Amino acid sequence: MTGWSISETILKRFRISESVKDASRPAAGARLGKSDYEKLSAFRYTLRRFLSFSEAAAREIGLASQQYQALLAVRGFPGRDAITVNELAQRLLIKHNSAVGLVNRLEAEGLVRRQAAVGDRRKVDIVLTPKGTLAFERLAATHHAELARIGPELRNFLEYVSPSPVRAGKGKRAAGARSRKSPDRPSRRA
Repeated sequence: MTGWSISETILKRFRISESVKDASRPAAGARLGKSDYEKLSAFRYTLRRFLSFSEAAAREIGLASQQYQALLAVRGFPGRDAITVNELAQRLLIKHNSAVGLVNRLEAEGLVRRQAAVGDRRKVDIVLTPKGTLAFERLAATHHAELARIGPELRNFLEYVSPSPVRAGKGKRAAGARSRKSPDRPSRRA
């Protein structure tokens, strides 16, 4: 990766915009200080703990972590309850042939099934079976609870690397920013 910094590679790979800068963090190209390294380290540690938790939770019900990730990709695909193998490969950042093998294993375990795509019968959609839905929902609930637990740690880091709507608006919320208790935002506790 000569000629590219790690951050440039990440920004390009995941299409993250770096257009907004925040005065509380170092400018691009500036040297990072000890507190910056500590924040990055804490963030990485939190991510690794979550990934370790996720692997253990999946293993507990007899799935590999990647199998849970595949079930999540199917269930969480925007606008549909099905996903193509190509879309699954893109979501998991794996090669198409690896996604085919993963779908084969999931299908053999009765967690997903293939069906002709609606609108284009040449394509095949992957959908969750009732057994796959049960396994997924159990793991998703566990993951949601863990994310709620580590949320404050993640929020601290994201606030460090993101512009603050309050600071951007000099004490007022920036245009388009919502308050936490916005009336048009449904409550998760309801």
